[in-house]
Amino acid sequence: MSAPLQDLRVIDLSTVLAGPNCARYLADFGADVIKIEKPGTGDSLRGMAWRDPRDGTGLWWKLVNRNKRNIAIDLKLDSDREVFLRLVDDAHVLVENFRPGTLERLNIGPEVLLKRNKSLVITRVSGFGQTGPYKDRPGFATIAESMSGLASISGESDGPPMLPPIALTDEVTGIVAAFATMVALHSKTGQVVDVNLLETMFQIMGPLISLFMLTGEQQPRLGSQLPYTVPRGVY
Repeated sequence: MSAPLQDLRVIDLSTVLAGPNCARYLADFGADVIKIEKPGTGDSLRGMAWRDPRDGTGLWWKLVNRNKRNIAIDLKLDSDREVFLRLVDDAHVLVENFRPGTLERLNIGPEVLLKRNKSLVITRVSGFGQTGPYKDRPGFATIAESMSGLASISGESDGPPMLPPIALTDEVTGIVAAFATMVALHSKTGQVVDVNLLETMFQIMGPLISLFMLTGEQQPRLGSQLPYTVPRGVY
């Protein structure tokens, strides 16, 4: 049986987790994903955390970049930038997660890319979005987990706020970005898809943000308990 996204070509210009996760989900369903890495060292995720004892490559990198093809391109070089632009000409999707304004400074921002490829979907993943007062701030999962209130409601009632022991924000943001990318493709219109870590975490907080805004009530830290369902922690 043919893969559902086998006719889709994706250029993955992103690094580390959130952006590459988006492209990974598309690759898993058959998209031809070409991952662009920095010459020499490649994506920093290659050397992060646990390594594969067989070849020394980071296990996280292998997970997030499975089913992708790879090419090394230095976007600061005119010749390499031209190679990148030729790849974009034949692509349906570009995924990137640089700090807002980086592509524009390299003269490969959406205005340039959409002029060359009018149907291109440009999925931009960042800490706080492409617009707004926080757009220029660096954003990481830990920041989003703290600012969204997730850390504040996590942990034991008599203990400090706790962060998740997994890359929760990056994983969920990758799913959100992949979903948003598919919605944009369905519209058959070239466009920019703006996905950010903080809004993703606000979304998974459910009604707690609205609850605080409307009533001032905050859900306390309750360990593994919940204030609105039973039984919890019985089994």
